[in-house]
Amino acid sequence: MRSLGIEYISVFGMPPVLYVQLARDLGCPYVSTALKQMSFNPHGYPGYSLRDRATRAEMMAAMRDCGVSISVGEGFLVQPGVEARQAAAADLELMAELGAKRINAVSFEPDFERNVDQFAKLAETASSFGIGTVVEFVPCFAVADLPTAHRIVRAVGRDDFRLLIDTMHVGRSGATAADLSAIDPALIGHVQLCDAPLKPRMPSYLEEAMYERQVPGEGELPLLDMLAALPREGMIGLEVPLRSQAEAGIGPRERLGRCVAAATDLLARLE
Repeated sequence: MRSLGIEYISVFGMPPVLYVQLARDLGCPYVSTALKQMSFNPHGYPGYSLRDRATRAEMMAAMRDCGVSISVGEGFLVQPGVEARQAAAADLELMAELGAKRINAVSFEPDFERNVDQFAKLAETASSFGIGTVVEFVPCFAVADLPTAHRIVRAVGRDDFRLLIDTMHVGRSGATAADLSAIDPALIGHVQLCDAPLKPRMPSYLEEAMYERQVPGEGELPLLDMLAALPREGMIGLEVPLRSQAEAGIGPRERLGRCVAAATDLLARLE
């Protein structure tokens, strides 16, 4: 059965050591992370930055002790008028120190050819640190759907530059499990799992995606079909931010414990 990880936006600013310990306690050997704390912080966690050397050292020690590693480094962008190579180099060095296996990048660049050029340069730079790159399509961003992201990955043509598949973005962008099945599995580098209604619950897609998704199996996405269409090896990150529950005082262990149990049940049904 595929391993599960906990994704960065699911824990709403939890400090790195506590985050790593939570993943261990839930039986998840992977976490994703950005270098700065998420601004939404309903539990009042103390501030932190992984650009601070001591904080990185504390997280790395916790990961060694807990048997947890970083699946994805978040926070990398392709933007108009910005050279991705130069913008990302310093943060890539820090992600390499933390042992991140890959970085995730999204795009605000509307021009297809410039996306290809900038993603190629970003992937090349990440590779120099021993890090792979995935591109995430997001319906409200410039690379908004699976066909566009797939074209970019094929155009860049690097083995270490692949697709990130987020089940909410798949369903809301109009893609299907059949569309996922048509993609070469070797081009899929990371999977993020959540559930969601088929139609928006909020005026802002980004707000819903960042703060209010649903536990796998509690929404309307055809998750079993999607998972069946995806590679059977590798890991799956649980990206399930539940803002209303956090604001109601439900802690991350209870919120994400339900997600782990639901995802484990889905994967067992596939097996």
